[in-house]
Amino acid sequence: MERERRLLWTAITGLAMVGYLLVPDSPALNGWLVTGYKTVFGCVAGGALVAGALTRRPRAMTGWLIFGVGIIANALGALVSDVYSKALGQAGYPNIADLFWLTLYPSLFLGLAVLIRARGTARDWASMVDALILASGLGLLSWVFLMVPVRSDHTLHTVGQVIVLAYPVGDIMVLVMLLHLVLSGGVRNASFWLVCASMGLFLAGDLSWATLSQLSLVTPDLVSRLLDLVFLLAYTTFAFAAWHPTVGALSRRGTVKPPRLSLPQLALLTAATMIAPTVLAFQVASGAVTNGVAIVIGSVASFGLVVARMTQLVRQVERQADELTALARRDPLTGLANRRAWFDDLPDALARSARSGEPVTVAMLDLDHFKAYNDGRGHQAGDQLLKGAASAWSGELRAVDHLARYGGEEFIVFLPGAGADRASEAIERLRAVTPNDQTFSAGLAVWDGLETSDELIGRADRALYAAKANGRNRTEVSGVEKAGRASSDRA
Repeated sequence: MERERRLLWTAITGLAMVGYLLVPDSPALNGWLVTGYKTVFGCVAGGALVAGALTRRPRAMTGWLIFGVGIIANALGALVSDVYSKALGQAGYPNIADLFWLTLYPSLFLGLAVLIRARGTARDWASMVDALILASGLGLLSWVFLMVPVRSDHTLHTVGQVIVLAYPVGDIMVLVMLLHLVLSGGVRNASFWLVCASMGLFLAGDLSWATLSQLSLVTPDLVSRLLDLVFLLAYTTFAFAAWHPTVGALSRRGTVKPPRLSLPQLALLTAATMIAPTVLAFQVASGAVTNGVAIVIGSVASFGLVVARMTQLVRQVERQADELTALARRDPLTGLANRRAWFDDLPDALARSARSGEPVTVAMLDLDHFKAYNDGRGHQAGDQLLKGAASAWSGELRAVDHLARYGGEEFIVFLPGAGADRASEAIERLRAVTPNDQTFSAGLAVWDGLETSDELIGRADRALYAAKANGRNRTEVSGVEKAGRASSDRA
């Protein structure tokens, strides 16, 4: 039913736009019928947009209402212009109608800002920098070929020049926000693409009118109406975006994309940064550099933005490198340091112990009968035991102690400032909190101040095997300080 309704309204609006081409421009009516037709069309489309937002009630509804206000004001501009010039007989351009036409730009800008904020991508600085790079290049073209001729037009007073210049400035502002929306993350559904299409139509229509104006071309009535149709289509497309079933999902919060660069993005950014030197080369070839200051500003802006973009990419690479380093040193199951991290950190810890003169003990722990536990209860239960033991043991150790997963069901702990007795007491605390009534065997080795880290671990490993050979669920101490210590048998 929803699809049939959309097809019906598409057909109706299509016929209405074709009807605009057929409206007679009778001299007797002095163009009022044509003006009235497109004004009513635009106001109905703007009203439909507002009605769609109020009916669908998306999260960014304020933005949609702002869009509607801008479209209705823009549509009324033609009627106000005719009333001012034809009914009141006031000559001169620009006039009060420009206030209505210009309302479209801040409305589109603010509406897009609200939508981007609702999508959670307002802080996507990478897409914002990309948008500014593209807009700075296009802005330079707009300045050289559209704005400078207006500033040189002495038939316009200062206020008139400001009003006329406001149109290309507004286009650039809207373009920045549109590019930010397109390049950032978030949902891209039918409503999203309808919004983008409507914005693109508005910008294309403005560019066409500005180009014809600068070339001082007299536009036939048919060409003028075809250009009007571009704006009427933009109004209609926005209304369809507001009524589309996907409009609610459009403002759903999305994930900010990492500041990567795709090949199409890189090509666009490269083209944008080449605009300034291309304009300079064009003016040098023509025999005079008339926009040197603007070209310098455009070049500096593009270069600065490219440096900012590259800085983002470098920082992203550094963050990813740090994350990979952390992952390489972390056991994915238990969250403890892994064997690699242990072997990296132990030599430094022994060097600190040698300087301080404090004792250092290494203990190796092995869960008893873990294979039988794993086979009897399943691998998932075995994984839960490993994670539970790691968590429980970590809570009983000091902040200076260093627990790591050595491999399989084996763990190793470094106990600085602890001799054989204190280390054995610490191991017994771990034994008491081991989950699921499981037991473990442990081997301790106190550093003699001379042996390497590998030799120290080797002694602790031999003590562990001695504990297992002597009945498990006990702690054995290696070397001259050996003092077998059996705990209460819970096996």
